[in-house]
Amino acid sequence: MTTPATGAHEICVEIGSHPVLLRTPDHTYRERLANRYAGFLTDGSHADLKFDIDLVAPLDDMGDDDVEIEVEARSGIWRLRRSDFRAEWDCRAGRGYIRQAPTPYSTDSILRIVHTLLLAGEGGFLLHAASCIRNGRALLFSGVSGAGKTTISRLAPADTTLLSDEISYIRRDGTAYRAFGTPFFGELARPGDNCSAPLGTLFFLEKGFENKIEAIPKSEALRKLLRNILFFAEDPDLVKVIFRSAWEFVERVSMSRLTFLPDERVWSVIR
Repeated sequence: MTTPATGAHEICVEIGSHPVLLRTPDHTYRERLANRYAGFLTDGSHADLKFDIDLVAPLDDMGDDDVEIEVEARSGIWRLRRSDFRAEWDCRAGRGYIRQAPTPYSTDSILRIVHTLLLAGEGGFLLHAASCIRNGRALLFSGVSGAGKTTISRLAPADTTLLSDEISYIRRDGTAYRAFGTPFFGELARPGDNCSAPLGTLFFLEKGFENKIEAIPKSEALRKLLRNILFFAEDPDLVKVIFRSAWEFVERVSMSRLTFLPDERVWSVIR
């Protein structure tokens, strides 16, 4: 595995109780990361995963500009690739190397991919969903782009704590699940709070002409869930793990369809 020059500025980003240490020789970029992940920073001494970042500009030697995300494992090393970054991660050694454009957007994308792989091994996942804590329980609101994740977050009453308006972090907690706040945001353009709560209900969002909650069959819930789980790896075995985790999630978590009008009255029907 390639490594950059020695002498680096460190920052540790902890999301979902997974601390990831990032090292860069560029002090200015380290400060940009500190601003991006404010609220999710921690001491790096207990980080099991460490990445060295090498900033590259311009990106002429990075390859094709139109490369989509590619994630694959070879000989125990995960390789992540997009037009603005290349990364390698030896999951057994807990070490990785990133070569990327000098923008936190690239680092953010890599962290999302890495966390999908970490969670896959634990029975959890990242989900296209808004999430919040109310009355001590986490609520998830899942849907494709335009379904209303940001809208439902913006309408949330004052007694809710925002975890994310875009990408929710789900971990197994024994036979149950727990939702964590993330710095990954959507149209609200602000990170969630760095806290967690036991998962209550997952609502699949649909916009309509009234506010109502309906039960849905487990088979439909599974299809909707799989459609919204973030996963990038080209690995058949891991895909099977994700499918099994999704089915276990559907078996254990309350799920409903939430049809709503885009005003604050929708929260009167959410329990």
